[in-house]
Amino acid sequence: MRIAFFVNSVESETPGYTTTTLGLAATQRGHSVVYVEPGDFILRPDNSLAVNVAVLPDAPYKTPDKLYAALKDAAKQKKTFATNDIDILFLRNDPSLDATDRPWAANAGIMFGRLAAEQGVIVVNDPDGLAQAQSKLYLQTFPEAVRPATLISRSIAEIRAFIDKHAKGCIVKPLQGSGGKNVFHIATPADSNLNQIFEAASGDGYLIAQAYIPEAKAGDVRFFLMNGLPLMRDGSYAAFRRVPAKGDVRSNIHAAGTARKVRVTDTMLRIAEMVRPKLVGDGMFLVGLDIVGDKLLEINVFTPGGLARLADMYKTDFATRVIVALEEKATLRRAYGKTVPNSRLATL
Repeated sequence: MRIAFFVNSVESETPGYTTTTLGLAATQRGHSVVYVEPGDFILRPDNSLAVNVAVLPDAPYKTPDKLYAALKDAAKQKKTFATNDIDILFLRNDPSLDATDRPWAANAGIMFGRLAAEQGVIVVNDPDGLAQAQSKLYLQTFPEAVRPATLISRSIAEIRAFIDKHAKGCIVKPLQGSGGKNVFHIATPADSNLNQIFEAASGDGYLIAQAYIPEAKAGDVRFFLMNGLPLMRDGSYAAFRRVPAKGDVRSNIHAAGTARKVRVTDTMLRIAEMVRPKLVGDGMFLVGLDIVGDKLLEINVFTPGGLARLADMYKTDFATRVIVALEEKATLRRAYGKTVPNSRLATL
């Protein structure tokens, strides 16, 4: 089958990205892999949808570096395909990276993903589900029992009052954003830098304040779910602990955090089970839960990363398990056609 990975840009991809790891697993299973960027879609007057793609040459790629080098070359001379020549469209872009400089690109995957799904392409994660999840507000739609106390506001007075109610302080961050950018731990509303922190974190947008969880000092746990269930292979869960750098509250790998093995606990499994119904209902095929203690801090539904690190940690190829699941969806689509909607097929 042909799998198209939708990314912010081929240039910004790296050999260590999870998308590269998935592409490598797909080619090693004999599939055709292409990459799509936000400006690559073409909707023609007859409502047919086409796309310009970077086509990875058929080759026995052994490493992510080899695949990435071939991808960079392929991006120099793209080819045009009708979308019905694509079996799977995997939306793997981070809209927040385009929101400021390329706002037209931020929602391109969702908009054209919907059209592709209408034409019979299997689109994961489901674009209608992703449209609901374009900010951290998405977390508020899950059961209160798994969320820390949270305030979302642009009012500094409201945020000061919220911080004052939490003796252990709060985490303040932008409602839109990713990668640990502009995340601050505020111990008291009397903090002398509070106004500067609000200004830096808000970026003229909404702020989210969450009650600080002391266990966060040890980092958070990135726990992968696939089809609404914990991703497993060879008896190992796809989960790792992200440990903050010394003196930093952020555990994101992009913010100098480090990854370590973790034992998946009953608490983590309980959280996964509580969020499963909504994730399945929203057509979320592959997601990353970020867990601290008994609370869920974020749900990454756009670009959950870490599969390459997990492979090294546990000597287990989780990426191949993901590609096998996509193969199973393609088989179901051939058997049932469009009678099974994309949102349902995405998590079957």
